[in-house]
Amino acid sequence: MKIITLNAWDGRGGTTALLNFFKNWQDVDIFCLQEIFNGGENDVDEVKSNVPEKEYRLFTLITEALPTHQGFFRPSLKDFYGLAMFVKKNITIVEEGVYFVHQYQGYVPDDDIRCHARNIQYIKTEINGKQTAVMNFHGLWNGNGKTDTEDRIQQSTNILHITKNISENFVLCGDFNLLPDTKSIKMLEAVGLRNLIKEYGITSTRTSYYMKPDRYADYVFVTAGLEVTDFKALPEEVSDHAPLYTEVT
Repeated sequence: MKIITLNAWDGRGGTTALLNFFKNWQDVDIFCLQEIFNGGENDVDEVKSNVPEKEYRLFTLITEALPTHQGFFRPSLKDFYGLAMFVKKNITIVEEGVYFVHQYQGYVPDDDIRCHARNIQYIKTEINGKQTAVMNFHGLWNGNGKTDTEDRIQQSTNILHITKNISENFVLCGDFNLLPDTKSIKMLEAVGLRNLIKEYGITSTRTSYYMKPDRYADYVFVTAGLEVTDFKALPEEVSDHAPLYTEVT
């Protein structure tokens, strides 16, 4: 199974380049995407001011760029912004859904709207009689860096409550908004999840669009029952985050 996770940055790296990226990698089985708009043009004024170059039709445009895939959208802010997964149509999907791990569905903060609720989107697939879960995650942003906070530790606690009830082997990936030495990350490692960023010695998950010194944000965790046959940060710069490619069996 080939998986790419990417924070699409609302399309701000250039919609044409982003869509060409998906076309070039259309042999990938599952795309796990964060920061995806699916409408919202006439909704929240604060979103408009914070993200002036966003692409409101991003989910639709990616759907059109990937005709061999089925798209699933799960919002974390109102009904128009959040997570998307694109799965090859020849893959059997046993289940698709969402869990909230910070705040709740429909939560809108009183101050900075970017501190909205956070969720995990998941699918359970069956390939050659073997079931595997793939989870797509975008972690809490607070405007104060990527270090531990009570909310982030609680977020990791909530993730562990979810994963302990998943009987299948799974991949958990996305933009965690965390540094590698945080307790919030180490909590996931402590239960036996393989941190592929650490295991493969990846030194940055950001691109030249990102000007701050911290070079970590994105992670891929896998259970011990999956064999990882390839893992790498891809060189294409279509966002301020690097795409991460994982292949498991």
